[in-house]
Amino acid sequence: MIQKQGNWVPYELKPRDVERRLFACEQLLARQRQKGFLHRIVTGYEKWVHYDNPKRRKSWGYPGHASTSTAKPNIHGSKVMLSIWWDLLGVMYYELLKSTETITGDRHRTQLMRLSRALKDQRPQYNERHDKVILQHDNARPHVAKVVKTYLETLKWEVLPHPPYSPDVAPSDYHLFRSMAHGLADQRFRSYEEVKNWIDSWIASNDDQFFQRGIRTLPERWEKVVASDGQYLES
Repeated sequence: MIQKQGNWVPYELKPRDVERRLFACEQLLARQRQKGFLHRIVTGYEKWVHYDNPKRRKSWGYPGHASTSTAKPNIHGSKVMLSIWWDLLGVMYYELLKSTETITGDRHRTQLMRLSRALKDQRPQYNERHDKVILQHDNARPHVAKVVKTYLETLKWEVLPHPPYSPDVAPSDYHLFRSMAHGLADQRFRSYEEVKNWIDSWIASNDDQFFQRGIRTLPERWEKVVASDGQYLES
């Protein structure tokens, strides 16, 4: 017997949550196998970006000696919220909210209006074919507000089923934000403009293959959820 450290999970899944995850991933897998739709997915999420991003240090030491300590980021320190939307070809639109701004249903609807315009400019192929946009986002309250649902109906966009408490099958969480977090390590910003400039540079530094990997990994992750009977995937 050896001692193993347990993994952190986003949420303690209840039996109903496990059932929903399993059912959703089974349905999505079956649909993808029948007719691929990954090229139609536009995915978007939010992330807090802190001004101060200390990196946890690793160090060599003798048994019984303390390792190098690093203070955790101050959760009450300066931070701004990033809302970002992307697909197989890259980022189409993002907003960096001011520190005093928050996401509401009305704000999210306005963001989707701007995303729709960005899609028309940057992805004209969506208007040239019959299979329209499939929006992949979570069930956060602003995302499912009545004003948002009504606006999505006018766009005739489909919303991809997404089980609750499931960042492990959300491309922004398991791919884009994870990569961004590595890039943010040791970054210290002094202003909103510095954060925005860094995000612009980070987006430009990633090629098409980076974004393609994030979306095309979805079926593999759905398969793993099904194989694990709905449980969380190990990081």
